[in-house]
Amino acid sequence: MKLENYNDYKEYSVKIYDISMSMSVLNWDQETKMPKNGSRFRAQQLSTLAKIAYELSTDENYGKLLETLNNDESLNSDQKRNIFLSRKEFLKNKKYSSEFIVKQSKLISKAFNDWRIAKEKNDFKLFQDSLEKLVELRKEECELIGYTNHPYDALLDRYEPNLTTKDVDLIFKDVKEKLVPFIKLIAKNNHVDDSFFYQLYDHDKQWDFGIKLLKQMGYDFDSGRQDISAHPFSSHFSPEDARVTTRIDENNLSEMIWSCIHEGGHALYEQGILSENYGTPLGNSVSLGIHESQSRLWENHVGRSLEYWKYNYPSLKSLFPDKLKNIDYYKFYEATNNVKPSLIRTNADELTYHLHVLIRYEIEKGLIEGSIEVKDLPSIWNKKYFDYLGIKVTSDSKGVLQDIHWSHGSFGYFPTYTIGSFYAAQFFHKASTEINNIDTKIGNGDFVELLDWLRNKIHKHGERYDAKVLCERITGEELNFKYFMEYVTKKYSDIYKLA
Repeated sequence: MKLENYNDYKEYSVKIYDISMSMSVLNWDQETKMPKNGSRFRAQQLSTLAKIAYELSTDENYGKLLETLNNDESLNSDQKRNIFLSRKEFLKNKKYSSEFIVKQSKLISKAFNDWRIAKEKNDFKLFQDSLEKLVELRKEECELIGYTNHPYDALLDRYEPNLTTKDVDLIFKDVKEKLVPFIKLIAKNNHVDDSFFYQLYDHDKQWDFGIKLLKQMGYDFDSGRQDISAHPFSSHFSPEDARVTTRIDENNLSEMIWSCIHEGGHALYEQGILSENYGTPLGNSVSLGIHESQSRLWENHVGRSLEYWKYNYPSLKSLFPDKLKNIDYYKFYEATNNVKPSLIRTNADELTYHLHVLIRYEIEKGLIEGSIEVKDLPSIWNKKYFDYLGIKVTSDSKGVLQDIHWSHGSFGYFPTYTIGSFYAAQFFHKASTEINNIDTKIGNGDFVELLDWLRNKIHKHGERYDAKVLCERITGEELNFKYFMEYVTKKYSDIYKLA
């Protein structure tokens, strides 16, 4: 096939993207609706598509076209950006072999199934073999694509381009030096009671309330849907099909609330990307750190605010009058911000959450550099949870098997959660200076201006700007931990009456 111009490039790029999104649909189905016996052929189907996508993305004609267009000064700035990023991805993909891609796809499908069974049976050993193979595959990948200082750098770059292990070490240095002492201060003054969360809350009523919260945020159900999964996640196949899942525990009201708002934040980002850029880099999100900033902004800065619950609590209380009869909105607000060590990352408060991420980061870094072996993970995990959070891990299912990420081979992903939280604080601080009476609007259940602000500042740009540049364009400076620290200091000093 002879390829000659930008339109040829776009047609080719869209074809690659179509296959990738088809794989995403199959992955979504695997985690939500697929019957148990579907796993063997699903692995085969995904492997076939992965091979086709790889062959298209590394086709020599495609590469020649990208080289030609890379030197074409007639292209506009958006077109040049698409070509730059597509060429970068092409050169990276050329470092892999089709055998590697097929092997990876098959291994991930099997690993996910093994993880699910291991989690159900509370036995890490059922997942150990698959995880060992995934770790070795990622080590191989690091050598294939190269790195400057630490092999983990190569994996971080997949999710947060240009982020290094050294950068993450510095971020967690701030966490240890500034956030940890603040957490300890709160622990000495903790008077918050959240025990009412842990009663029997009807499944269907929880579901209905979660749907209401998503609609309130601006989530478009004509361009998405919500389902149940073992681990809440969002998935997108286009700006017109961005889906979320939630987890409902009838004995823990908080799980549904925070997973709905969090995943809803992710989905709003995807629904805000311009449809005309589908299939090109400008039709993608910037990075996982920026993506996570959207979920954490909605979850914490909006969803855990006093104004939010002043508005939403009456409707929640009407669903569960007996369970919440002695609880007013302020007590509920305090409970949503109760700072206490927890076993499960996704249930953690917004302060101790970062210790959960730190634990995973240190383990991943150790696995990739070879200082930690997979067989030792349960004991290492349990020790770190006790050392950092004072928590005794009661089972593999709620310990080393609690997250889905490693079954996907997603090493390098976890640090983006913390980075995203810090971006969220910086973005929300800026939004608060540009949106008049933002607190009042949140208190009226009015999120139109906030969503519009996010759409215009972040969503619509896709990958037009690198994360660092985007942050500077929006806030006037690079990522700065001080905005997160200022936000949590004010908020939690008020709740816990700290001097």
